[in-house]
Amino acid sequence: MVCVKNVKIHSHEKGLLFKDKEFLGILNPGRHWFVDPLGKIRVDVVSQRDPWLRHSELDLVVKAGLSEDEATVLDLNDHERALVWIDGRFAAVLGPGQYALWRRFRKVRTELIDARTMRFEHRELNRIVQSSGAAELLESYVVEEGFAGVLFRDGEYVQTCRPGRYLFWKDAGKIRLVPVDLRETLLDISGQEILTADKVTLRLNAAVTYRVADPRKAVCGVEDHVQALYREAQLALRALIGGCTLDALLGDREGLSGKLEDRLRKRAAGFGLEVVTLGIRDLILPGDMKDLLNKVIEAQKAAEANLIVRREETAAMRSQANTARLLENNPVLMRLRELEVLEKIAGSSELKLVLGEKGLTDRLVTML
Repeated sequence: MVCVKNVKIHSHEKGLLFKDKEFLGILNPGRHWFVDPLGKIRVDVVSQRDPWLRHSELDLVVKAGLSEDEATVLDLNDHERALVWIDGRFAAVLGPGQYALWRRFRKVRTELIDARTMRFEHRELNRIVQSSGAAELLESYVVEEGFAGVLFRDGEYVQTCRPGRYLFWKDAGKIRLVPVDLRETLLDISGQEILTADKVTLRLNAAVTYRVADPRKAVCGVEDHVQALYREAQLALRALIGGCTLDALLGDREGLSGKLEDRLRKRAAGFGLEVVTLGIRDLILPGDMKDLLNKVIEAQKAAEANLIVRREETAAMRSQANTARLLENNPVLMRLRELEVLEKIAGSSELKLVLGEKGLTDRLVTML
């Protein structure tokens, strides 16, 4: 019995002809007849309107040869990647392997990339990272504004990255991008209990404003640069305040802050940090010490007030003595002064004259 097979291939299709699991060739559109008594012939019909030629035996099809006018064939090695555009639109990122894309109904463009460069840079970066297959082949990092990214490859420092998006091929090694905040930051150092040189226990709060000057040092030079700065600030406070008396601390807080800032700045530079300011916000004394200081201040203020009163009394008495001497040496001024007093009395109340002694009237009239 003769077994005849009939295969119809439409104008937008191609036929992949296999016989006994061997690829024989590509069939063009039309009707094809095959005599196959043993059932060893197989024709797989694929559409060319789908640009991707997907087949389980694609390697056999590729080896048999596809015309460059019909398809674009990509055979990517381990270190190679490919970018694919279809009809002017980005379609996919391809990893190692074989690929074939029909070109009859679609405009196909490909770009080969060497993944050994580790970092992937392209003018259409944002579009590519959102495409099919990108997440499987690329690692994406974003360095925000005000930050820097310290890049390591297989544990080795590579570079310090500015703000922006960065893509790296996953098979290029172990990639790590550490973000570092470059903005000014306030570090509170609160609740520090320190014994002064004259054995007074103080509790103080301080504040350090700093920024990262060298991101690489901040990441590689110390495990945690914020904790390291906090620890160094604590040690600087204890060393400096422990060598000063209470009176010196209360009398020159600005000078103390300057000395602390200079000491801390030198140490922080080793961590890649720049100390902008350091200030002591609060000096908290024990309750009994507060009472003693309040009494001392009260006594000082009372003594100052008493001194001011005495100084004013002395000045007033000196002025009166000078006035008396002036009136004694100038009778006319004495008479004028007497008239001023009488004028004030007459203007403020009713004036009554009582004439008793003979001659008093004449003296009064003469005086007036």
